[in-house]
Amino acid sequence: MARITESNVGLTPFQRLLGHNIEVMEGWTHLGEVLEKDGLLSSELKEQVRRTLAQSNGCEYCKAKGKPEHEKFDEKISLAVGFAEVFLKQKGDLPDSAFNISRGCFSESEMSELCAFIAFTTASQYYGAMMKLEPGKKIERAYT
Repeated sequence: MARITESNVGLTPFQRLLGHNIEVMEGWTHLGEVLEKDGLLSSELKEQVRRTLAQSNGCEYCKAKGKPEHEKFDEKISLAVGFAEVFLKQKGDLPDSAFNISRGCFSESEMSELCAFIAFTTASQYYGAMMKLEPGKKIERAYT
């Protein structure tokens, strides 16, 4: 059970916890939607990174969506997941070598997107962990 009562605003348990402040929930949700979709990096690459981060960031809700699917890994996904693993181990204090290794596969724009995705996803997963958000069914009610 979450540490606070869910609001009546939002489609998912995560959104309903944020829904106590509609403006925050809407902004958070919008940024999440922008970062999760295909951009310079594929949504599949980002999903494998999200799954990797979820295993260490303490949110049971996020972990329940599954572990990384290694059969879907290609060179780019492998490097992105490896970069995320270094981020986790170094608590965000990435060495220059992590960026140098990635330069052969990612442009600077792609690295910017990857880092933004990792930072936002980690913040989301920390929020879920702080709130003790547990896996549950999706609420089929639009926020108003």
